[in-house]
Amino acid sequence: MHTEMVGTRARLSAAWVFVMLNMVFADILSFMSPGVLQQAMAGNADGIQITAGFLLVAAVVAEVPIGMVLLSLLLPQRTARWANIVAAAVTVAYVLGMASATPHYVFIAAVETLGCLAIAWWAWTWRPAELRVPAARLAAE
Repeated sequence: MHTEMVGTRARLSAAWVFVMLNMVFADILSFMSPGVLQQAMAGNADGIQITAGFLLVAAVVAEVPIGMVLLSLLLPQRTARWANIVAAAVTVAYVLGMASATPHYVFIAAVETLGCLAIAWWAWTWRPAELRVPAARLAAE
């Protein structure tokens, strides 16, 4: 399928699903590393004290890509455009801020970052004219 056939809203929403799934699998694979799950259950993983406050911040930041799946489709174009750009920047900061030097995390973090860069680019180049569908095209569909 050519990207021209997919509207920007759908492309952005799908890209957020892509980023979110990569984030989830990075965490799942990290828990498979020897000792990581035990450290997390003890309240300290990789030198990070796991507190209720830490978990709340992590939940709020993790909610960004989840929310953008829906908000990319529902917000007015101008608001959605800027929300996607800001959310992509926040997500990259979170991914890199929580970075681990393990090979699987470096790989997935690179994929997530490229996904967020694509989101930011598509949002940056998104113009309102795309929202107008010619009447002749509507009649043909």
